[in-house]
Amino acid sequence: MIRAFLSLIGSLFTLVTMGALAIALSIGAVFWIYSRDLPDTDQLAQYTPPTISRIYSGEGNIIDEFAKERRLFTPADEIPAMVKHAFISAEDKNFYTHQGYDPRGMVAAAIDAAAGNGVRGASTITQQVMKNFLLGGERSAERKVKELILAARIEETLSKDKILELYLNEIFLGQNSYGVTAAAQSYFNKSLSELEPQEAAYLAALPKAPSTYHPVRARERAITRRNYVLREMFDNDYLTEDEYREARVAPLLSVQGGDFESFRDEIPPRDYFTDEIRRQLSRDYGEGEFFSGGLSVRATIDPELQKVAAVALQEALEDYDRSRGQWRGTGKSIPADELSDWQSALETIDVARDIEVGGQWYPAVVLEIGDQSMRVGVEGEGEQSVPRDDISWLPGSFHDEFEVGDVVHVRRAGDAGWTLRQAPEVEGAFMAMDVDTGRVLAMQGGFSYQHSVFNRATQATRQPGSSFKPFVYAAALDSGFSPAAIVVDAPIEINTPQGMWRPKNYSNKFYGPTPLRTGIEQSRNLMTVRLAQEVGMDTVASYAERFGVYDNMGRFLANSLGAEETTLYKMVAAYSMFANGGERVEPTLVDRVQDRWGRTVYKHDRRQCVDCDVALLEDGFAPQIVSDRERVMNAITAYQLTSMMKGVVENGTARGKVDLGVPVAGKTGTTNDAKDVWFVGFTSNIAAGCYIGYDQPRSLGSNASGGGMCAPVFNKVMQAATKKYGGGPFEVPPGGHFIKINRYTGARLPDSASGPDVVAEYFRLGEEPMFGVSFDGGFAMGANLPLVDEARGAGVSAGQQVQNASGQTVTIPTRKASHGSMSSGGLY
Repeated sequence: MIRAFLSLIGSLFTLVTMGALAIALSIGAVFWIYSRDLPDTDQLAQYTPPTISRIYSGEGNIIDEFAKERRLFTPADEIPAMVKHAFISAEDKNFYTHQGYDPRGMVAAAIDAAAGNGVRGASTITQQVMKNFLLGGERSAERKVKELILAARIEETLSKDKILELYLNEIFLGQNSYGVTAAAQSYFNKSLSELEPQEAAYLAALPKAPSTYHPVRARERAITRRNYVLREMFDNDYLTEDEYREARVAPLLSVQGGDFESFRDEIPPRDYFTDEIRRQLSRDYGEGEFFSGGLSVRATIDPELQKVAAVALQEALEDYDRSRGQWRGTGKSIPADELSDWQSALETIDVARDIEVGGQWYPAVVLEIGDQSMRVGVEGEGEQSVPRDDISWLPGSFHDEFEVGDVVHVRRAGDAGWTLRQAPEVEGAFMAMDVDTGRVLAMQGGFSYQHSVFNRATQATRQPGSSFKPFVYAAALDSGFSPAAIVVDAPIEINTPQGMWRPKNYSNKFYGPTPLRTGIEQSRNLMTVRLAQEVGMDTVASYAERFGVYDNMGRFLANSLGAEETTLYKMVAAYSMFANGGERVEPTLVDRVQDRWGRTVYKHDRRQCVDCDVALLEDGFAPQIVSDRERVMNAITAYQLTSMMKGVVENGTARGKVDLGVPVAGKTGTTNDAKDVWFVGFTSNIAAGCYIGYDQPRSLGSNASGGGMCAPVFNKVMQAATKKYGGGPFEVPPGGHFIKINRYTGARLPDSASGPDVVAEYFRLGEEPMFGVSFDGGFAMGANLPLVDEARGAGVSAGQQVQNASGQTVTIPTRKASHGSMSSGGLY
């Protein structure tokens, strides 16, 4: 009997042992099968999570950020212990003791499930890292087995702190925030080190289901879960009893609840400048690297000057638009059945909210139309009234121009209440840059970025018109012409495949033989065409290409008048080379780019500072900056051209439009039918330019001109720039000397000469200029052509004696020109 019992016991033991062995072998086989072809855990040691790229101003302020996943990477040693303890208490209290998986946690979860307490997760933080990084979120037994295998492996490869670092920087915590650093900013506008225990506990409550614990919509549920985490932190000795009791009764304050200002309020609205940085760096580094590489970008922008530039251009565009007397509005409206809750409806309307011309512009909706006033609902400001007088610039009444439900823009108008505004149909651009470094200080690519993201400073190709002429004159000056050279201003006829081309001057008059300076000051088209013909369009085109205005310029005479399209960005950069004495300068919106580890991967200024490492310099000595920039034009030519363009501002087409208190040079530009108007100019240290025109080119009207519309924009911005950055005389290069000449005849004058007709021109040493010789470009001038005298100062005789190309003496009379059947042609 005893033997039989022992035999039974032996059999049972054998059976159990064999069963356990079979189970162990089966489990081992399963793990062996699934352990093959698993992802390599070594890659996690080199893992760099997608991180926000940020753009900073020169003062170090964040001005924009770009990301596909809003994540701010923080190394483990910079994450406060309290934050780590909160997540460990909430997700994996045995994190520091287990080997990647937690058998006790699995058993406890199984017991809870069997007792009907619901299914709860038993994954450790290490397992969650494996799921998030290597396996994905598929719910299956196969994935769970792989997760356990990988968790055990990674524990042998990485330290606990490194695993926790990966977890805390990767997890999604709601509000488009990935990782604890971004979440702390999104929910509390705080850094990790500023978090209170209850705030760290709330973040630790989010990984399971962020939307379930929203701080406003699910406040009670969120507080319950937060307090559970706080209790776990107390039980695990991470909080004292006093800290625990204080934290659990603290209110749940958040950005979403309006208790803290949003971090986004500290970042200005995106504008053309930072979006252009995004476009250029995405091209240079790849879109993926820019949006996820954690780049730190130091922009060249001057925020103060950028603001001035935006408002100056916006004012010019709005003034022109209101002069047209047409109402277009936003083109948006709110249906009548939604006006009972117009505030909510208005929030969903996509209209510009970044306009501050004369004050902040607000979206509004028309609620009631009367004869003498119109009631509007203003976003954030309630119901307001617009008086009838406000639309005196429009031909119709409120009833004629508006309908209930129309979405409009309004702004405060002082004591007059509120005034209606509209984004202009006409557009334009402005840009300013340092002529020595190429740093772009301001760039406005249109009226409003939110109204139209198209950057007209860099993306719009337009005809520069007469603002291109300096490149023709530069080619001529470098080809042997002198400032005293005489060029014939008389009609030209050119037979082209498109028909006879007859370029004309803006004034529709002809002035006969005229000095080079007057040609550029008064923007003479006929002189420019003859000069281009004399020099050769190949030479002119090569100059334009050398300066970067065009990549491959067409060799057509019409292009000497700015008929071929380019961008404002290229034009301002080219003018900078006139200002700096003829050295190549590349425009840049970025001073420096650093990667996520702080290493500099791009630096724009490659000049060498010879003495910057010296601790102390002798009195009167400054560090030497050595530049090896390419010279694109002769320094004397650059100065001669600059002197002539000073004349444009002082005596020519921009006279009376620019007044900076320092020497300034520039050139106006107005294309055929005034479809585009330009002004590009510079001081000794800053170049800037403006153009205005419709996106679909059409005439701006017979009174539009570069001097009238763009020069005032230039003047407003450059007044602010000069006040901040100064300015001085243009540097006179060595190797030349001044000779006084008559600005109207080109005749040499004695050194003692003075008066409004006298100008001191700079000539190269050893190249004595030839006076009295005129150039006609091979185009004849009719002997009986009626010519017009220059508008000149008092006491000057009506006629001027000059020699033409044949050596004959010609007297320019004062009679008005008679054009007969001549018409058409040209840019001016």
